[in-house]
Amino acid sequence: MGAQWKQKWRELNANRKGKIVNRIVKEIHVAVKLGGEDPDLNARLAAALETARKNSVTKETITKAIKKGAGTGNDAVVYQSITFEGFAPHQVPVIVECLTDNPNRTIPEIRSVFNKGGGQFGTSGSVAWMFDHCGLVEATHDKCQADIEEVAIDCGADEVDVMDQEDLADGQIGGSFYCKTTELHNLTQALKDQGWTVSTSELTYQIKNPITISPDHLAEVQDFLGKIDDLEDTHRVYAGLA
Repeated sequence: MGAQWKQKWRELNANRKGKIVNRIVKEIHVAVKLGGEDPDLNARLAAALETARKNSVTKETITKAIKKGAGTGNDAVVYQSITFEGFAPHQVPVIVECLTDNPNRTIPEIRSVFNKGGGQFGTSGSVAWMFDHCGLVEATHDKCQADIEEVAIDCGADEVDVMDQEDLADGQIGGSFYCKTTELHNLTQALKDQGWTVSTSELTYQIKNPITISPDHLAEVQDFLGKIDDLEDTHRVYAGLA
């Protein structure tokens, strides 16, 4: 699915550019602002903290990020969420989510990449109809013997994609569980109650009809997405590719 493909590629690119920690910190800020400082009551924060630990983010950095998000730190910051829509080269639909403390910087930067990179900058709603807005929980389990589709049904997921074994430790199983936006917290908690380790709990965009393009065109689209991803304020990028 497009959102999954882009998510994996986005994270690899962010690691290469040394940006993953900055994005995790921003995610913690927003999670705290939206749901509070208690990860037991804030699924998005709990997932962000798990991601931080997996990426060896220091406890000091995590603590500062939580305080910033709560507005209690010395350098408290307020991020605004802005969503952009448009087409990458070869009419691949794209949704870009940004977290910014300066929209006057972010908007022209995003528009410039679309205009110079062979894309088409769209208006609100121009491609959103091509995606399903839903909840996504990515989780792994070390000892679960149950069929993962049974787990999904039992926990209230509408759909599940099994993670590739090469992305998991020996003996682990993992899945990407999808649900209605209003059920994200309930699904996350249900999986945790069954012993699953949640690494992602967020709202996402899932392409309805993924687009398949040639390898040459794919390289061009990836280059375009990379330029979007490299921008300081980019937080999530969803591309409608198979």
